[in-house]
Amino acid sequence: MGHRRNSYCDGQTRRRTLQIGASSLLGGLTLPSILEMQANAAAPGPIRAKACIFLMLEGGPSHIDMWDLKPEAPSEIRGTFHPISTNVPGTQIGNIMPRCAQIADRFTIMRSHSHKDNAHQTGRHWVLTGYPPSFADGQAKGMPFNELYPSVGSIVSRELGQRGAVPPYVEMPNPLGPGGPGFYGARYAPFTIDTDPVQPDFEVRDLNIAEGVDESRLSLRRRLLEGADKEGPGANVTGRAKTMSSYYEKAFELATSPEARKAFRIQDEPESMRQRYGMSSIGQCSLLARRLVEAGCRFIGIDHGSWDTHVDNFTSHEKALCPPTDQALSALITDLDERGLLDETLVVMMGEMGRTPRINKDAGRDHWSQCQAVIFAGGGTRRGTVIGASDATASYPTTQPYGIQDLLRTVFHLMGIDASKVYDTPLGRPVPIVNGGSLINELIA
Repeated sequence: MGHRRNSYCDGQTRRRTLQIGASSLLGGLTLPSILEMQANAAAPGPIRAKACIFLMLEGGPSHIDMWDLKPEAPSEIRGTFHPISTNVPGTQIGNIMPRCAQIADRFTIMRSHSHKDNAHQTGRHWVLTGYPPSFADGQAKGMPFNELYPSVGSIVSRELGQRGAVPPYVEMPNPLGPGGPGFYGARYAPFTIDTDPVQPDFEVRDLNIAEGVDESRLSLRRRLLEGADKEGPGANVTGRAKTMSSYYEKAFELATSPEARKAFRIQDEPESMRQRYGMSSIGQCSLLARRLVEAGCRFIGIDHGSWDTHVDNFTSHEKALCPPTDQALSALITDLDERGLLDETLVVMMGEMGRTPRINKDAGRDHWSQCQAVIFAGGGTRRGTVIGASDATASYPTTQPYGIQDLLRTVFHLMGIDASKVYDTPLGRPVPIVNGGSLINELIA
């Protein structure tokens, strides 16, 4: 399990840092098609979600074992788990998600999400940007590896801006991979914690001022830096110099903000609350995400790996993967609801794919993107609902399939963002926030 947390079947590690490569094609977009899409787009509705917590289960969770069981299917399909009833009459989920079963009246299960990319890096690029990557799976040329298209978090950051002391876009405890700003630039890059809040000595390094440097001395250093900028190229700097200037500005704002430091201090939470979420990576990241929502953060991306279960799928899901995820998700949704925050906080949990219905020779399940489950809660979504259905083996949707563009367009709609808005790349190529897709009306409350 330790190996799978850091490496997937494509041989790439999630922390691997490579050289940033060149941008590439824009997927056949033309100005007439963009204008037509804008004309036909639904106008942004009222803002329902002020923030979004996006839990990315990297590697691909097994939809047929967690959310869409098929107890009547042959044994080589149904596996070893069985469905249990939830607190919503008529809705059942896997017995490996018992805590979520008790609060199913507070979230929605989509069983008909579908796309055609069965790979890890390229699939995550699709999910987090809504656009095809310019590389084959395993050939990403950077970290983050969305070289051109901005991620959903960066789009939220640009469109909604900052509303508190904390950055508008935070990712933890690792980079999301294709979670960067693309051609938007460093100003809309995520603030990556890059340390795990479950660790006893957890701290956010960028919030610490160097020993021996008080705030007045730090302010003096900042003025000296600003003076040097004015004497030099100043506002005309470009490229890496401009990028580093943006990072310095962000770091200074955080290091000098007591409110920001307080928001990241998960140690201030009562021990009972920390235990409620679970002393796991996904549990403590979810708790910290709630604190950041309270402090005004717009988008929190939680990276949770190890779901690439080609071998021993059932032991992995039952013993290592589902228990902390079940506890974290149920605690997060319940805690937000009890604090009156769920209606204005959108929670999304998904992977880049599901798993194959047929069990392989190693008691595992392989990649399967044609049918998968997505969990939604809060932020203007319906409660206690199941959207869509799959066939007898959870292989394909039997109802309207919803793709990545549909999902992203709906997320932006709930957050009051016009998904058809167009920005030009540095080369002058127009790129809409979402290229196509329709609102998932049955998801919206």
